[in-house]
Amino acid sequence: MINKQNLWFITLFSLIMVLSIYYLSMSNDTLSTLNVSSTNNEATELVISESDTLVALKVAEEEAYVAKLEELQNILLSNTSSLQEKNDAYNELQNMNKNESKKEEIEKIIKENYKLDSVVSINGTNIKITVASKTHDSKLANNIIRSIQSLYDTNMYITVKFDN
Repeated sequence: MINKQNLWFITLFSLIMVLSIYYLSMSNDTLSTLNVSSTNNEATELVISESDTLVALKVAEEEAYVAKLEELQNILLSNTSSLQEKNDAYNELQNMNKNESKKEEIEKIIKENYKLDSVVSINGTNIKITVASKTHDSKLANNIIRSIQSLYDTNMYITVKFDN
């Protein structure tokens, strides 16, 4: 049986790992999405890059992940939870960590093969990919779907959305 101290260590370590990989994989353009420049202290101009929506999607995904992680931690650490509930929560936690690593792998493949920034969301057999691209090309979407499907043994329902 996992004691509380080990469980906290595992969950905090996995959270730190996911966040550090997330911030290391961010490009310089993403880190400087809001560029404020002043001209003669009279007017302030706000420049917004096209990847702002991707950053917002990534933050929303991360917040949902952290909320679910906290919920599972509460179940695991609760004295009133049954052994079956704790086992289910632990299995779901492992599944979430596996999905996070798959998301990062998919984003890396899209970045390397297609030179595009993306946000990936995995829910069971559904994979939603939002790509930052000005061109909405069905051939590109088909190529992305085929390359992602090759990672899985079973058929996945993969959707690609272009965001400009």
